[in-house]
Amino acid sequence: MPGVSSGAPAPCPYATARLRTANRTAPVVLDASILAALLAASSAPTPLYSLYQDQWGLTALTITVVFSVYSLALLAALLTVGALSDHLGRRPVLMGALLLEAASMLLLASADGAGQLIAARVLQGAATGAATSAAGAALLDLEDPRRPGRSALTNGIAPVVGMAAGVLVATLLVRFAPAPTATVYVLLAALFGAQAIAVAFTRETACPHAGALRSLRPRLAVPPPARRALLTAGTGVVAIWALGGFYSSLGPALVRLVAPDAPHAVGGMVFFTVSAAAALTVWTLRRTAPSAAATGGSLTVIASAALSLLGLHGAGLPAVYGGAALAGVAFGAVSQGALHMLLASLRQRDRAATLAAYYVLSYLSMSLPAIAVGAATQHFGLRTAAHAYAIGAALLAVAAVSALTVSRRRAISVSTAADVHR
Repeated sequence: MPGVSSGAPAPCPYATARLRTANRTAPVVLDASILAALLAASSAPTPLYSLYQDQWGLTALTITVVFSVYSLALLAALLTVGALSDHLGRRPVLMGALLLEAASMLLLASADGAGQLIAARVLQGAATGAATSAAGAALLDLEDPRRPGRSALTNGIAPVVGMAAGVLVATLLVRFAPAPTATVYVLLAALFGAQAIAVAFTRETACPHAGALRSLRPRLAVPPPARRALLTAGTGVVAIWALGGFYSSLGPALVRLVAPDAPHAVGGMVFFTVSAAAALTVWTLRRTAPSAAATGGSLTVIASAALSLLGLHGAGLPAVYGGAALAGVAFGAVSQGALHMLLASLRQRDRAATLAAYYVLSYLSMSLPAIAVGAATQHFGLRTAAHAYAIGAALLAVAAVSALTVSRRRAISVSTAADVHR
């Protein structure tokens, strides 16, 4: 991956001074709520997929395409506008992206077929890609020197809390709301509109500078220290986001396969289990060494895959939900460790671009395997496709554990050699 341009300007003094005296609590809460709401909107369709299949006769492949075009559009946005807030400022990028997000929610609420679902999800992905890197970078701008690491923790926990909330609310609305395929989206559209207005009244945390048009050229600009961390933890990141994509797109179908008579809510709640377990894990491991968290999370992927396969071989829903819970633990541990490794000692001008690179890897890992398993389901059936997916995730986890172990041993050797020379 190419490095960051050496001509990037230093952080501006007036922005730094302003942050020293400003009240950080309100903008931190707002930026965290934006990340949570964006990911809630991304997971809200999960409990609705079985309804879409029943109403419109959609296939498993179509469902995974509806799910994956969101991730691919988000990927395209990250590659083009992921670093835009470093140049224009966080506020204008966030305001525009949130208004687009609200528009995508209204399109989803009015959809009556696969084509409209796909178009709405493309718009949603583009808006989310622009907003997530800007909101995440704004959180890093607001880091309190007295409480180091809080911004990275918020970047890790807000998205998974949002995913859990999105699935839970959508599942409840499927059960109790008169128009479940519209109500959740209308509520989210109102929330995004309110957040866009709130952003307009916040202070700018970045120092706008020239080069906005040049930054739109697709590229991954990651500084060398972050690049090394991404290469070390990258395989684990791929494994956990691939698992997340499977449970988000085909989790309800997996529940139907194992327990055909289970109500719709049971299918929707399987991804809630993943997200809730991830959120709890991020919080629990907030003081754990990043490399140890990433290694432990990668090992948990293997246990999750094994338990999920047991669910397909007679253990039933308890094993499926147990596998989902372990997938959430793995997701929380690896994402927590990888983000801390990635964001350590970054300069302000590198933050949005580096977060964009992380999310590019993440959403690519979530979307492409999901499309592949959807196609495999069409040809070989969900049972066979799920077996292949679980084995693939386990192999990626083994590779991640190996890379992280080698990296830790190398770090220990370097530290020992430095001590000897002293």
